[in-house]
Amino acid sequence: MENFFKLKENNTTVKTEVLAGVTTFMTMAYILIVNPLMLMDAGMPFGAVFTATALSSLIATLVMGLYAKLPFALAPGMGLNAFFTYYVVIGMGKSFEFALTAVFLEGIIFIILTFLNVREAIIDSIPLNVKRAISVGIGLFIAFIGLVNSEVIIHQPYSTIVELGNITQGTALLALIGLILTGVLLALKVKGALLIGIILTTIIGLPMGITVIQDGFRVLSAPPSMADTFFKFDFSQIFTFDMFIVLFTFLMVDMFDTVGTLIGVATKAEMLSEDGKVPNAKQALFADAVGTTLGALFGTSTVTTYVESSAGVAEGGRTGLTAVSTAVMFGIALFFSNVFLLIPSAATAPALILVGLFMMSPIKDINFEDYTESIPAFITFLFMPLTYSISDGIVFGMLSYILLKVLTGRGKEVSILTYIVGLIFIAKILIG
Repeated sequence: MENFFKLKENNTTVKTEVLAGVTTFMTMAYILIVNPLMLMDAGMPFGAVFTATALSSLIATLVMGLYAKLPFALAPGMGLNAFFTYYVVIGMGKSFEFALTAVFLEGIIFIILTFLNVREAIIDSIPLNVKRAISVGIGLFIAFIGLVNSEVIIHQPYSTIVELGNITQGTALLALIGLILTGVLLALKVKGALLIGIILTTIIGLPMGITVIQDGFRVLSAPPSMADTFFKFDFSQIFTFDMFIVLFTFLMVDMFDTVGTLIGVATKAEMLSEDGKVPNAKQALFADAVGTTLGALFGTSTVTTYVESSAGVAEGGRTGLTAVSTAVMFGIALFFSNVFLLIPSAATAPALILVGLFMMSPIKDINFEDYTESIPAFITFLFMPLTYSISDGIVFGMLSYILLKVLTGRGKEVSILTYIVGLIFIAKILIG
């Protein structure tokens, strides 16, 4: 493992990498229950989607670890699964087979674009200060996710956009207890503080009635069959306008969510090269494309790189061994699903909130003196949490960068490729 993953060169150890991988898994294990529940609304069986979710995450993350050798994990993306269910199936009245076909085609297109270096070129086209801002924005975004999932922050109809939840009881109280507890562990420099915090918060949730062990609870269970979702495609409408709109949306959102996550987490891990490039970006994007393609075959929505990977990076994960460890956990989850599903959102929220803090550090390297650099950076990290979208933050950050450079007579500082990416973003906005 030392020779394959170059552990010493990356100033890490097997223990650190494995612990980081487990931490990443614990912060994203919610997808094993949330994704099947969401796709159930599209008429897909819970059990089959659970297995498809775990299996596609396992394979994609394994490819990331062994091929790209980066500490990033992948799973069906939140937001993309909502688009799959509530826009394509329910809104457009399409079958889930139609939606799975669009996801499958997206994966094939991404494999082709990856081999042609198109996606890697898009990463390279993003200015350095915007790349730094992406890390900051993801930090704010992931902290916001933790606060919302734990109901510390809530949305009330006909009230303010968001407001403080009832923090004196229930999920919100447990999350705040976990936040203080995990914060103390971090301040004391306890190794594996985030993972220990998740476990202790889950245990504290037992007497509070938030961590619930159902009657007849079984530790070990066989993975449900994927027979009802495996290779369920509908190719009869692949040349229709509806398929074009759905496919284009999947492509745009997934591409820039993945690009943003890779840049943001790599920036935090100090993995970017001197010229601001993500190492092994092509291999990482290939893992994403493979995950999406296989996920569609198994029966789940688009697989993408997860921002929760930053939790493992925060624990010291620096190589593909972190990703391999996360993949192994997804494999274990196939047989111990009942155990992992015990972990409440309130237990993972403190880890996400504190990872948000860790992701903020690149803000000190942003050039705030040059407004053609700082304003796009500010828009990038402001829009991510407020629009609940990594891709929207990148879109408006990049467009503002191009416009400010051009309107101040500094258009020559913008590369041709950046202009091309800007046109793609405009098309995304116009098509919706």
